[in-house]
Amino acid sequence: MKRALGPALKTLALRIPAVLAMPALTIPALLFAGTMRAADAPVVVTSIKPIHSLVSAIMQGVGEPELIVDGAASPHTYNMKPSNARALQQAKVVFWVGPGLEAFLQKPLEALGTNASIAELDNAPGLVKLPFREGGAFEPHDDGDEHEEADAAHGAGADHDHEHGGFDTHLWLDPMNAKAMAAMITTTLVAADPANALTYQGNAKALDDKLDALDKEIAAAVAPVKDKPFIVFHDAYQYFEHRYAIRVAGSITVSPETIPGAERVSQIHRKVGELGATCVFAEPQFEPRLIDVVIEGTRAKSGVLDPEAATLKAGPDLYFTLMRGIADSMKDCLSNA
Repeated sequence: MKRALGPALKTLALRIPAVLAMPALTIPALLFAGTMRAADAPVVVTSIKPIHSLVSAIMQGVGEPELIVDGAASPHTYNMKPSNARALQQAKVVFWVGPGLEAFLQKPLEALGTNASIAELDNAPGLVKLPFREGGAFEPHDDGDEHEEADAAHGAGADHDHEHGGFDTHLWLDPMNAKAMAAMITTTLVAADPANALTYQGNAKALDDKLDALDKEIAAAVAPVKDKPFIVFHDAYQYFEHRYAIRVAGSITVSPETIPGAERVSQIHRKVGELGATCVFAEPQFEPRLIDVVIEGTRAKSGVLDPEAATLKAGPDLYFTLMRGIADSMKDCLSNA
């Protein structure tokens, strides 16, 4: 036995001096290379989950961006937390859609001055921007009463993106817009962190290909039901509608901050019958009982759409889960109506 161990022990004895002679920092550097890489990543802050998802996909292998509007919160009604303010103060890069959606961020971002690179993604080159539609029942065209109601809603505190002449800020609900925003995200990250440029660019190319595949998948999924009219909680789906030629007949409320009154609910109830709307969709963040009132006594079914990913876990796959979820909810409800 001693003779069998002899050669092994001799080899080990010859190697020990070489190991001990290694520079003192080499072994810790090998052990903690991943930690050091993460520490070198820039501090990146994102506003909402869909944007966080796109940024996360492009930053994979470099770092993880921080998210402000987390959980089931909505950017339409969000109030900044102290932790959000601290994250912004430490940020090297901030991504948001723009003041039309995240109005609560406008002043905090102005206070940052030149301390961070701020990318307003509603300025991304190549975006398709659709004008905001006035009034909730937009098929057929609104009559005078509905315009008056829309104006009243604006006076009651509708947000910036609902101003006359503005554009709909739910830009990410078209995968081609997501591609345009991803391109701006990549350019911004490369400029802020050139050491990781190749990783960002490689991830962006992979994301681009996945978005093209997603676009084809959704088009095929909704094609059988695209001509069936339906009602949504608020007018957040115009980009999805425009991309896939689906038929949204109207919305229950002009803006999610404005709770519809009895007259508005009564109007939409009539519209469900007049238009033959087959489904009425709620949203997780807002009052679901309104949907029950709207469909009461009609043949319409109810469903749920989640345009801001309130019920989804943040991460690089969220965008794809979000878009497939909208397509699947529409297909399931409209197919059975």
